[in-house]
Amino acid sequence: MQMEVASFLLTKENDSSEDTPTKKEQQKAWALNLNGFDVEEAKILRLSGKPQNAPEGYQNNLKVLYSQKTTPGSSRKNGRYIPSMPDRILDAPEIRNDYYLNLIDWSSQNFLAVALDNSVYLWNYSSGEIIQLLQMEQPDDYISSVSWIKEGNYLAVGTSNAEVQLWDIQQQKRLRNMTSHSSRVGSLSWNSYILSSGARTGHIHHHDVRVAEHHVATLAGHTQEVCGLKWSPDGRYLASGGNDNLVNVWPCAQGDSGDFAPVQTFTQHQGAVKAVAWCPWQSNVLATGGGTSDRHIRIWNVCSGTCLNAVDAHSQVCSILWSTNYKEFISGHGFAHNQLVVWKYPTMAKVTELKGHTARVLNLTMSPDGSIVASAAADETLRLWRCFEMDPVRKKEKAGSAKSSIIHQGIR
Repeated sequence: MQMEVASFLLTKENDSSEDTPTKKEQQKAWALNLNGFDVEEAKILRLSGKPQNAPEGYQNNLKVLYSQKTTPGSSRKNGRYIPSMPDRILDAPEIRNDYYLNLIDWSSQNFLAVALDNSVYLWNYSSGEIIQLLQMEQPDDYISSVSWIKEGNYLAVGTSNAEVQLWDIQQQKRLRNMTSHSSRVGSLSWNSYILSSGARTGHIHHHDVRVAEHHVATLAGHTQEVCGLKWSPDGRYLASGGNDNLVNVWPCAQGDSGDFAPVQTFTQHQGAVKAVAWCPWQSNVLATGGGTSDRHIRIWNVCSGTCLNAVDAHSQVCSILWSTNYKEFISGHGFAHNQLVVWKYPTMAKVTELKGHTARVLNLTMSPDGSIVASAAADETLRLWRCFEMDPVRKKEKAGSAKSSIIHQGIR
């Protein structure tokens, strides 16, 4: 009955020949009966006048059968904005163009340590202050690696003359000089009070920095230079990458015989492995990257020994950092594109490429809040990229002001 009335109202309301006072009254009566008010007086689509409110106490008897706050299409988030330009550029004159060295590290206290040939400089990100921490005594010696302890108050420094130095940042003084290697120390990594150092001979030494007899263990699993070295965040495993194309995963404790042996050795890379990085949210997941003759990034489960994923990066891989703010990681590259690439995990889809370096990227390090990545390259610059900022609705910088916002500064 209701449908018939609605149909009648639609087809007959403009037919003047049928309109008689009786029918209008009848229509009004039906409308009042069905809707509780006169349709003619409360039409939404009117040619003139303002739309009228429903009478007080009126209830719509049309039920909502299905509702959803947002449709799937409209609720899909757009990719966040990642600036394609660096936030800052720092001059890094005389940075050594050597793939096997690890020359920058960012501390939990917001100091960026940079090794420029035979000197180490500290840049206070908060204040912009630059301090020369040390300079090698012999002109032919150079710094080959730097690494901050977790608390950020001590800096370990590896040198070309086989030393491992420990520096107090507040006092700006050398605390000790640990000599156990016979060749340059190109990689360093901390696990609480144990400092591990990788040398050109292929040996890794564990140093207990609390005691006089600091050299507590030797790991002999590489036949060539150890250029990648990283303890897992939980301190259970040490991953090492070498110029012999191997990746070794070492346990934190010695075996029954008193000797260290790798729990895993991965042989799939076809080039030197400098990039080693542990996933911050999956403690048994390790990412590694190969050099010019390999160019692949591989993701490993170190418990099962399986390769979870592999992607051809089409460029030499020098460094990998996992984001702590997103399920992503970033890789730094040399030949042929000298770029940084942000990847989704676990899909390994490219999020973006960051270009600007004119020579190969040597090292990457991340700010303590996980929002900024610093890249050091053979073009003698450090570039700071805001690629993992937490706020996804960050306003896009105007194209015209992007370049002028860069602060070009010297590191010394």
